Amino acid sequence: MNTLIARIARMRRAQILVAAVFSLSAAIGVAAHHGKAGTAALPLPLVVALPVHPYSDRQGGDPRYPVEAAARYSNAMSFRVAGKLIERKVRLGATVHQGEAVAHLDPIDAEKQVAVARSALDAAEHRLVFVKQQLDRDSTQSAENLISAAQLEQTQDVYSAALAGREQAADNWVVARNTLKYHTLVADHDGVITAENADTGQVITAGQTIYGLAWSGEVDVVLDATASDVAALTIGEPALVTFPALPEQRFDARVREISPSADPQSRTYRVKLTLDDPAHRVRLGMTGDAAVATSVPGAPDAHTFKVPATALFHRGREPAVWVIRASDSTVELRVVTVRSYGERSVVITGGLADNDNVVQAGVHTVYAGERVKAVRPLFDGEGDEDLTADADPYAPKSVKPGPTS
Repeated sequence: MNTLIARIARMRRAQILVAAVFSLSAAIGVAAHHGKAGTAALPLPLVVALPVHPYSDRQGGDPRYPVEAAARYSNAMSFRVAGKLIERKVRLGATVHQGEAVAHLDPIDAEKQVAVARSALDAAEHRLVFVKQQLDRDSTQSAENLISAAQLEQTQDVYSAALAGREQAADNWVVARNTLKYHTLVADHDGVITAENADTGQVITAGQTIYGLAWSGEVDVVLDATASDVAALTIGEPALVTFPALPEQRFDARVREISPSADPQSRTYRVKLTLDDPAHRVRLGMTGDAAVATSVPGAPDAHTFKVPATALFHRGREPAVWVIRASDSTVELRVVTVRSYGERSVVITGGLADNDNVVQAGVHTVYAGERVKAVRPLFDGEGDEDLTADADPYAPKSVKPGPTS
């Protein structure tokens, strides 16, 4: 009985072992079959990439700046003497002509000073006439030895003093007349009143501003350029100016003046453009924008490329980018020469060639020799910087596969 039970147990263990072997063989076969199928169907990793093309600093068009129309010349109008302002003859926005009186000070004291100076001049002239007659008599008597030489010299001295007194009185009279004239404020040039800074009845000091005057004539357009832009501007460069207040009108202009130093607050450089034909439609203070044709060559440099800052990697201490080989769609790390770093882009002057397919993002997720599939980016993001010479290379579009093997 025991022998029979042992035999049955051995048979069951053998059956279980055979079943296990068959199950393991089947599992290995299925796994091998699935493994081969998975290897064949495994998709290549996707990377965002774009071909690069020669880049020019001018490819985005002439730089544009906000501008304001202003008179080429302007000045503050003020009295040269102190006094009480008794009359203002023009108001803000009035057009004045050269020589036109625009304001008056109280002239009473000045008129009295003129009268005093005139009386002093008359007295000096009478004194000079008397002394001249005395000198003539003494000269005649001295020739006949009727008076001493000392007496003649004394008369000559008195005459010289009288002559100097007469000249001094004449000068004082001229000064008094000028002072009276200065009590009337006169426009030195044709122009427009742009500011009023004093009221009638106010006692003002000499040199205190009464009006602001913008001269008639040529109109300037003023803009502020950054330090990086002003280096490309030169005197005489053409520009095109537009004003929202004058739609569908364009005005030709040229760079007339470039400030040699930056504004201490804004750190920008004042640039003045002269309108070739402003006519009377451009009013002072109008705002608009100007496109300045800078002297930077417009043709792209065959060895200069611009890529996003996200495309930049490194090899040791050297900057590098990942380039997808067209032959087998594998990536290689290529050392490049960087000319400048921007906020969102990098300008490269060595290491790349036209139409190289450069990985734009995800540079830390690939490795040398890896086969990848290139796709174009969906959007180029916000900003006004073109990454390649193509127009709008990142314009919104559906995902488009790049070149594959």
